[in-house]
Amino acid sequence: MPSQYCQLPIATRRISFSKLHALFLCLLLQGMAASAQQPQEISAWEMQDVAKVPATGDAVSLPNFKTASWYKATVPGTVLTTLVDNHVYPEPLYGENMRAIPESLNKTSYWYRTSFTIPSAYKGHTTWLHFAGINYSAQVWVNGHSIGSIKGAFIRGDFDISAAVKPGTKAVLAVLISPQPHPGIPHEHTIADGVGKNGGDTALDGATFLSTIGWDWIPAIRDRDTGIWLPVTLSSTGPLVIDDPAIRSDLAASHATADLSISGAVTNSSAKTVDGTLTGTITEVGDDASPKTITFTRKISVEGGKSLPLALDPAAIPELHINAPRLWWPNGYGKANLYRLSLNLRTSGGTSDVWSGNFGIRTIQYQVAGSENLTLSVNGVPVMARGGNWGLDEAMKRVPKARLDAQFHMHALAHLNIIRNWVGQSTSPDFYEMADKYGILLWDEFFQPNPGDGPNVADIPTYLKNVTDKVTRYRNHPSIAVWCARNEGYPPKELDDTLRVLMAKLDPTRLYQSNSADGHGVSSHGPYYWRSPRYFYALNESFKTETGSVSIPTIESIQGMMPQKDWETINDDWAQHDLAKGAQRGDQYPSLLAKRYGPIRNLADFTRKGQLANYEAFRAMYEGRNAQMFTATTGVITWMSHPAQPSFVWQLYHYDLEPNASLYGAQKASEHIHVQLNEANFGVEVVNNTPEPLSGYQIRSSIYALDGTLSAQQLHPVENAPGVHTTKIFQLVANPSISAVYFVKLDLLDATGNQVSTNFYWQNVDQDDFTSLGRMPPVTLEASATSTLAKDKTMLKVVLHNPTNHVALMTHLQLHREGSEARVLPVFYSENYISLAPQETRELLIDVATADLHGTAPILAVDGFNIHVKSSGGPIRIMNNENADPMHWPASNLVGK
Repeated sequence: MPSQYCQLPIATRRISFSKLHALFLCLLLQGMAASAQQPQEISAWEMQDVAKVPATGDAVSLPNFKTASWYKATVPGTVLTTLVDNHVYPEPLYGENMRAIPESLNKTSYWYRTSFTIPSAYKGHTTWLHFAGINYSAQVWVNGHSIGSIKGAFIRGDFDISAAVKPGTKAVLAVLISPQPHPGIPHEHTIADGVGKNGGDTALDGATFLSTIGWDWIPAIRDRDTGIWLPVTLSSTGPLVIDDPAIRSDLAASHATADLSISGAVTNSSAKTVDGTLTGTITEVGDDASPKTITFTRKISVEGGKSLPLALDPAAIPELHINAPRLWWPNGYGKANLYRLSLNLRTSGGTSDVWSGNFGIRTIQYQVAGSENLTLSVNGVPVMARGGNWGLDEAMKRVPKARLDAQFHMHALAHLNIIRNWVGQSTSPDFYEMADKYGILLWDEFFQPNPGDGPNVADIPTYLKNVTDKVTRYRNHPSIAVWCARNEGYPPKELDDTLRVLMAKLDPTRLYQSNSADGHGVSSHGPYYWRSPRYFYALNESFKTETGSVSIPTIESIQGMMPQKDWETINDDWAQHDLAKGAQRGDQYPSLLAKRYGPIRNLADFTRKGQLANYEAFRAMYEGRNAQMFTATTGVITWMSHPAQPSFVWQLYHYDLEPNASLYGAQKASEHIHVQLNEANFGVEVVNNTPEPLSGYQIRSSIYALDGTLSAQQLHPVENAPGVHTTKIFQLVANPSISAVYFVKLDLLDATGNQVSTNFYWQNVDQDDFTSLGRMPPVTLEASATSTLAKDKTMLKVVLHNPTNHVALMTHLQLHREGSEARVLPVFYSENYISLAPQETRELLIDVATADLHGTAPILAVDGFNIHVKSSGGPIRIMNNENADPMHWPASNLVGK
């Protein structure tokens, strides 16, 4: 390949598909982002519309430039976030506020400006400026000098600014951020038109937040998330710089040893040959007081202006042979152990560069003998993939690390083990760190939507640079299981061929999947609407990447996302939050809910009955797959587990981080050892996700009439339930004469009689008529709670007791603060939406950050379908949640039957 071809500015290069192979090789030769010593974040930014700044970058980046009319900028953040924080516009995701914000925000560029001091310690070193993520393109100036440009939301920008700055003095940084060139026509959500068409011209630009044009789960975001959305940092290095290393582990079949290999390069930015010593330290990550540490060294010599490839393995570095490695396991299969590699590169002048990053020791296989279907096996154990799709982490990229931590925590609490990063819209360092921490596998995608939702990417060079940087940046994370090029479609063939070769070079250990809806038994395409549990048992594909249901929030969450005038009328505000005609059939859902459970008195009744529907659908979504685990199916990923905005559909928890019954239905179905009723054929099954068989277990089945009368109770032996398999134990036979609607309680007991799993169903011979639940006798539960402090957390232990002879259906606990009685969010309940049989007692735990109590005492609010509560003693106040009681509010007849 001619060297001058690589020297052309890639952002301006025109290229045909026939040259794609040459292009990606060029990208590899160009090298990746430089690592940095002690990076410090640059803050105190200002922002202004370019139309209001009649100056060029060389002037804007000088110290005497005046910014009196500029906004205080939110960085990391988007243009719209800055304008909202400066009270130019109200919160866009509340009510219908987004409709009044102009589309002109995505038609102009914006100046960002700040000043900072270059540390005196940088003297004699190279000074680096690092951009972790901008959208969509940036031109950068420092102290009147043009430094360079960035293009694409998922690529880093790293610039040597040594010639423009002087250590010990102030520097001025000016960045001209331009929106994507094809923002497209925005999609509005209304009752009349539904949620509208998905996507559009944003797909032409590829490496951007293309969903911000509007999808059926998010309205159009007016600035299309233009801005500096990840931190900007400063660092320094000596002449030798460590380029992104790749860490690979080869695990012995016995798990007794693992061999590590480290590959990458060291680049010499000086004109002379430089000798150095590379010291590596590998440390166990965790709470151990004395973690094990491995250290190794290697002498290197790099010619001036050249790069030296690194290829470290046990043959060259015996310390990279690890005995008794601590393995990284997916959630539910073991601890997600991590290691940290730190590299220190010293020359005669001292430390030249440092690099550090986490990795995990694990191995993944993608097929099992006798099947071409995608089957994930981690460390030799088949993993039934149960997970959720993320469309965008937050509509305006307001994603602090603590928020991401809570969201991943809730996925882990639901016993899920995989997240699909749809079209790569949630690509950030914290996203991958949380996946590693919580043992959540990632199906990770690049930046092409369904061909029906947008055209093929037009700017191939920018697309490939962003793909290359994404893979190189994140490939050491053990959570990443699959790289996928396109949602529900294949890339153009020549691009797909290029990506295959590129991925084989960048990350040969992982599966490259061209299409999220085809190949290896993979399929997508929903359905996405609420349906009766039995319909989730009909399977037409092995690995299902998309299927979903409407998922109604709590009443408090709905009250927090729209003004009171809209609470009792299903109008355009509800449509703005996704309850309208479309793939989710939001226009049909209210009448379906009323037909199944009875007329809807008001919003409180809508949310109460909505939780019954949530629980039924999301439990069946996973139990339907459990029934044929590793025979006809190997995975299911709900559309969606995570909301980008306040929504009525497709979520396990609300935008405000309050979980609804969907999360606990999924949690129940996804237990590692689980007992379930097959709601398609009424077989009772044991689901064993462990590799070891179960023996000596028993199932206790109890059937209750609508009034709580025990109709039948039996013990059924579990002679043998093989590992990674679902076993039918017996056929349930109910007596329909006891009542049309009845309840089934299943308890799985181990050999010592301890309860391993419990499950509770409401059933009807007619299957779809549960209106008689409204005639259930009311139940007043007895409850007590105590709290203890554990580091920075408050742990509550709650005891619920049903002292009556009636069933208590869907008991919901909600933590509040004393004084204001406001909800505490986020909160992690070991279980919730609990149904209690007559005389049953249940204990559960609540985990909350002490700081989130704001110095007040916790209060436990309780509601449910037919439930009131009284305290049975204890230091924690327990109250009825009157706000969630339909009789607390006037009848609006929100939905008739």
